[in-house]
Amino acid sequence: MGKFIKAGRVVICLQGRYAGKKAVVVKTFDEGSKARPFGHCLVAGVQKAPMKVSAKMSKKKLDKRVRVKPFVKFVNYTHLMPTRYSVPTEMEPKSLIADNAMDTTEGKQEAKKALAGVFKEKFMNPAAAAAGKDSSSGKSALLFLKKKLRF
Repeated sequence: MGKFIKAGRVVICLQGRYAGKKAVVVKTFDEGSKARPFGHCLVAGVQKAPMKVSAKMSKKKLDKRVRVKPFVKFVNYTHLMPTRYSVPTEMEPKSLIADNAMDTTEGKQEAKKALAGVFKEKFMNPAAAAAGKDSSSGKSALLFLKKKLRF
């Protein structure tokens, strides 16, 4: 299962609180760890995606609608479905969450705040975020991550 799931891959969570939500793999643990003796990974996902905005909306309403609510979580590989999308390489998935952030509740909250800022910036301007050689795939990955999953 871990063959497709690498850092930067966009995945869909299948089980639990965030079932049906999209996330980006930040770090993989193929062999597992002492606390989690199974193949798993750390994901940074979008719990609540930004809504559509129009030019005639007020600044206050616009700020509220473009807000992103992220989540960070360790997830078993069996509860993830990899997609064909990967985030652009210059977004650097490992930089989304600090290594020691998941140890404490405060660290987790700080990571979520930082993640919300990064996602908001990338979602507001996907063309600038995906500038580079594979700009179309990076841009489409960000658009896919931003959209609500319809099924």
